[in-house]
Amino acid sequence: MKKLIASTLAVALAAATMAGCTSTAAVPQSTTAEPAAQPAAVKTSEAAKAPKYVFLFIGDGMSYPQIQSTSDYLGALADADYWQAEPSLDDNGGATLDGPEYLNFMNFPVAGSAVTYDSNSFCPDSASTATSISTGHKTYSGTINMDETGTTAYETIAEQVHEQLGMKVGILSSVNLNHATPAAFYAHQASRNDYYEIGLELIDSGFEYFAGGGLLKPTGADGDQEDLYTLAEEAGYTVVKTKAEAEAVTEGPVIVVDENLADGDAMAYELDRTDDMLSLADYVEKGIEVLDNEKGFFMMCEGGKIDWACHANDAASSIHDTKALSDAVQVAIDFAKDHADETLILVTGDHETGGLTIGFAGTDYDTYLDLLENQKISYAKFDSDYVASYKENKTSFEDVMADVTELFGLKTKGAADDKLVLTDYELAKLRAAYEKTVNGTATSEYEQEETVLYGSYEPLSVTLTHIINNKAGISFTSYSHTGLPVAVLADGVGSEDFVGYYDNTEIYNKLANLLSIA
Repeated sequence: MKKLIASTLAVALAAATMAGCTSTAAVPQSTTAEPAAQPAAVKTSEAAKAPKYVFLFIGDGMSYPQIQSTSDYLGALADADYWQAEPSLDDNGGATLDGPEYLNFMNFPVAGSAVTYDSNSFCPDSASTATSISTGHKTYSGTINMDETGTTAYETIAEQVHEQLGMKVGILSSVNLNHATPAAFYAHQASRNDYYEIGLELIDSGFEYFAGGGLLKPTGADGDQEDLYTLAEEAGYTVVKTKAEAEAVTEGPVIVVDENLADGDAMAYELDRTDDMLSLADYVEKGIEVLDNEKGFFMMCEGGKIDWACHANDAASSIHDTKALSDAVQVAIDFAKDHADETLILVTGDHETGGLTIGFAGTDYDTYLDLLENQKISYAKFDSDYVASYKENKTSFEDVMADVTELFGLKTKGAADDKLVLTDYELAKLRAAYEKTVNGTATSEYEQEETVLYGSYEPLSVTLTHIINNKAGISFTSYSHTGLPVAVLADGVGSEDFVGYYDNTEIYNKLANLLSIA
């Protein structure tokens, strides 16, 4: 079965690659044209039973590379443990690689691919792509559920099932609840940056369950408007902000804000999460408890920090947060065991971030993904807990390196075969980044070169992740989004409708047809 699923994903990825090589003239230019008809074998069956429970998991920034690198990393760790115990030998007496450990949704029976371009770019943003998924319409990057003129609003699948079918609705995210992807299921704004206005729409939605990160700009852009949390309570929502309160919740409407908010008032990276902190999976489990009812529910869960990690080119953090999304999916899988004839589970991404690639010029055909296990902290936590102090205290490079060795495994001395020992080239890059971060010393006379080296991130932190990524055989091409297609993996009632290669607007169309949304 694993080989069959791997083959299916490989075919989908090959199709994605071929599509990326076609002329742009072959891409539909109209944003209002009807979607291209699907082959008869993958058309939605009018007689298909509608699911009572719908789980839509969106890995923000998650495409095939994020999924496969996580699977390969877990496989590399398993292989390393196995080799240390009892090596498996091939016909020539050499140890053999057992391969990746498949994430649960990689084993779903249906695999599709969705194209992600929006109305003004082949490298779209989360606002427009989530709009396509939630409404079936293309729009400009930065726009949430509005047309390109910013005058016509689109109703979302979540609003429709809530109003037309009486389903309860839950919106979850590891980042801010009024960030672009979660907002695309309840808000209608010409700009994704209108966080306060989006927050007002969250309250007006009447959805029964919101959980995850905090609200951005809760008192408005200038801090002079009535607090969104207060307005939510006045509208009938229970607002909880501690783990104890969250665990005690049994019914909605409720807004659950994670107690341990980290960078940007989002949940902590999975790499930084401790056992006493709630996970994305915990919020899915609580959501099922709050939402379960006779008319069913619709739950959208976003793994938002996959995107944030890939923006920063932090492969280890991306991998851990992709695994965290998989853990959240497992909760839905377990629920479906008792509701097999009533549940649909979809796992997809809105776009790819970072141009993540399994492979690096410096390692040739080799990969050493288990090296990423040596990274113990996300770039963001390293920035806040360490780099800020380095800059303030002008910490010496030698003292910084002591922390680097402890937190990333990288070192200046060691055995000749120790792959974590820095080469002269890598050490020079790290010293230059240190000088840029701590002393403000320019790395290059060319601003463009510094942009390529560091993007908008802290030079020391991003250089550390680049080095350990590359040693592991991982690389990135961008600090932004890319135009790769995303996987659409489905299981349960109506899942067969999601096979094939199609536009991301078809995710909405297939769901709406399956649920008989008017």
